[in-house]
Amino acid sequence: LLIRSTLFNIAYLGWVCLCCVFLAWTALLPRDQLMAWVRRVLRGVSFLERHIAGIEYEVIGMEKLPAHGSYIVAAKHQSAWETMKLHIILGDPAVVLKKELTQVPVLGLAARKSRMIPVDRSARGRAIASLLEGAAAICTEGRPIVIFPQGTRVAPGAVEPYKAGVALMYNKLKIPMVPMALNSGVFWARKAYFKRPGKITVQFFDPIPAGLPRDEAMARLETVLEAESDRLVRMVGGPGLPPAHPAPTP
Repeated sequence: LLIRSTLFNIAYLGWVCLCCVFLAWTALLPRDQLMAWVRRVLRGVSFLERHIAGIEYEVIGMEKLPAHGSYIVAAKHQSAWETMKLHIILGDPAVVLKKELTQVPVLGLAARKSRMIPVDRSARGRAIASLLEGAAAICTEGRPIVIFPQGTRVAPGAVEPYKAGVALMYNKLKIPMVPMALNSGVFWARKAYFKRPGKITVQFFDPIPAGLPRDEAMARLETVLEAESDRLVRMVGGPGLPPAHPAPTP
């Protein structure tokens, strides 16, 4: 595991650095061509994961995603892994991200040009306004919107409250919301040197229809997302949630 993780970490960092240096020019391309290059880079990371770290993945429930128009993907966030798979799995999503990421050299320019939804969390009230404005603009393009309801990475077995942003966005946009559960944190833990080989599972569930009362929609989201992510984590030997929180579905 030590040798495999070391080789992967070297290859992964080397790949990212090479792409930043030699593909910086792609930030000048039209947006559709830039995104094609982004997906190539991310597929390169998947290649390294599979052949060096021994990490594969499967996606279940793609048929749950609405066929037309914008929708919200409310995704569990356990690891940096899923942030590198969203553009492979969903095609051309607009991801809600920290505004600081748009200020990183090269990567920040690409993030701005790819039309994500940056949020300045230090601005408090203005952060919510910018989130809603950005999401409304994406709806006119018909693209899916990805938000992490807890606002940060949460390790398997840990508990964090859901933030107001996802509720306000659902209430304003009047579009369906699809829960996305996963167990990536078991294999690619936050700040962990070692990468555990195995198969990561990403699973989509039935959309929460637009127009429900906000509290009802959020209760449904949290129940599904916590219980199903907990089930996927336990399935591969990860730590489960405390008993006071939703139990896995049968």
